[in-house]
Amino acid sequence: MEMIKGLFIGGGWREAGRCEELLSPYTGEVVAKVPAADEQETREAIGAAYEATGAMAAMPAHERAAILERVAALLDARSGEAARLIALEAAKPIKAARAEIARTVQTYKFAAEEAKRIGGETIPLDAAPGGEGRLAYTVREPLGVIGAITPFNFPFNLVAHKVGPAIAAGNTVVLKPAEQTPLSALFIAGLFAEAGLPAGALNVVPGHGETAGAAIVEDERVAMITFTGSPEVGKVIRARAGLKRVTLELGSNSALIVDKDADLDAIVPRCVTGAFSNQGQVCISLQRIYVHEEIYESFVRKFAEAAMRLKQGDPLDPETDLSAMISGRETERALTWIREATDGGAQVAAGGSVSNGVLEPTVITEAGREMKVSCREAFAPIVVIGSVKSVDEAIDEVNDSKFGLQAGIYTSDLFTALRAAERLKVGGVMINDIPTFRVDHMPYGGVKESGTGREGVKYAVEEMTETKLVVINKSLK
Repeated sequence: MEMIKGLFIGGGWREAGRCEELLSPYTGEVVAKVPAADEQETREAIGAAYEATGAMAAMPAHERAAILERVAALLDARSGEAARLIALEAAKPIKAARAEIARTVQTYKFAAEEAKRIGGETIPLDAAPGGEGRLAYTVREPLGVIGAITPFNFPFNLVAHKVGPAIAAGNTVVLKPAEQTPLSALFIAGLFAEAGLPAGALNVVPGHGETAGAAIVEDERVAMITFTGSPEVGKVIRARAGLKRVTLELGSNSALIVDKDADLDAIVPRCVTGAFSNQGQVCISLQRIYVHEEIYESFVRKFAEAAMRLKQGDPLDPETDLSAMISGRETERALTWIREATDGGAQVAAGGSVSNGVLEPTVITEAGREMKVSCREAFAPIVVIGSVKSVDEAIDEVNDSKFGLQAGIYTSDLFTALRAAERLKVGGVMINDIPTFRVDHMPYGGVKESGTGREGVKYAVEEMTETKLVVINKSLK
């Protein structure tokens, strides 16, 4: 069993009033006893963050950058240990966990670079009558305390996408990680302390949403909430946050269009990866595929065959492609959605069952657009493949969703690609790639119920700073 030091508040470890057992999603065994912060402990963490705002705002950019660089180096040096934590607490296959740690190192490096690039602009006031004789410029200043609430599916990298930009911009942070993945957040807190981050600049309070999460959202000392999770929770946060700035990265049922000229042998392996990586528990997991009718049957056959070749099992096995979903409850929900689809006339081309606690990679065809597997976020190893007569029909199908995070299209026709990019109602369009593509410095976010605001380190820094205008009257004597 992992030994957890406790809550991380004010630059040090503090014993929590309450601890809970953390169970492995794969084995069901106890991984660790972890702290569960109550409202009072969370408010103490907010207080520590609030007291540290002055020191962080005054810290030179090069010092903030140096701290973030040291965190990246420390994490890189302990990458094996960090990847194992992900596999234990989230059942992410170890090879995917290693890839996440490598990305997280890059994210902190990007944050270090952005810390040195925060600046404003000069404004030509004499462009307006009455503006003559004045010099104007803007500066970007930190907001103060950032409340970060993170999900389980990328417990290191999505924390980095909130903590890294916040520190780069000179803010302080109160972090509440997902209930299932506190180990990684506490691990990174220790690295920040080792890297020399001032006491109180980062505080980690594992706990439940209705206690720790609610305290962060409602406390007036918190200037901004950055949340990644479900639309249902996101709507509650936005309603309760008052005048706080809020960035929400919410759900999706990301779709891909495959035109008739696509090279199936080249794209099918990539599509399978996009659909089933981390058991489909990815915000931009490939869930819907619309294939031109001329190649539909061939695509389904090749895709199903490739899906069935994926290895399922222990997340610590380096050969494993799929392991257990985050909980038995989520696995049962996914099975219920599959049964609803088949009861309604849909066909299962592959998977559809649980084997040794792992939901098989599941391929569904002939599913109606009103079925949950089509219109809601599966967040499971489920993909729905449909036949379309044209790319325009496929675009209409993609847009027929309450979500709009990212979408993809495979086509060799430039005009078709550009038409799709223009018409698709999403935050990001991937041409000749799957919607699951993301690198950590690109703008990332959605429209409709997929959220508000943008992440990607530079863009998160913009969200986490305030513009101040300074005007100097040069003609006054």
